[in-house]
Amino acid sequence: MAVETTAATGALIKFFGVPLLASAAATSLGFMFMWPKTRKEAFLRIGTTIIFSTVFGPLLVVALRSWWPGLFDAARDIAAMYGVDPALGVVFIAAPVLVLAGLPAWWVLGAFVRWFGRREDKDIGELARDAAAIVRNARGGA
Repeated sequence: MAVETTAATGALIKFFGVPLLASAAATSLGFMFMWPKTRKEAFLRIGTTIIFSTVFGPLLVVALRSWWPGLFDAARDIAAMYGVDPALGVVFIAAPVLVLAGLPAWWVLGAFVRWFGRREDKDIGELARDAAAIVRNARGGA
């Protein structure tokens, strides 16, 4: 029973540990750029960074893996060369990507809040038209 519990705990740490550590690193980097004004803001920033890292980080890792598979193969080879588990080589690549996914979380959330704040008296159709106009302008369309 103890072995099963230990294995389950190890699996949970592997599954949640890397994203949480990456989120902590991204939060600390964000705090270095702009210190939170209140305790509530600090908790909101930590929460948003954790959500962004755990949701968008794995998506970015999968996209990077499909775009550049040789990078992950090389990381496995280097980990094996140093005598550690080759799966740890994947962590060497995935962890920075998870940090990068969480780093802009606070600014993205702030941009959405400001965008919705400027349009608080509009209905869903007007919001959709505004968003379509922004996308059209970003693509260079008329």
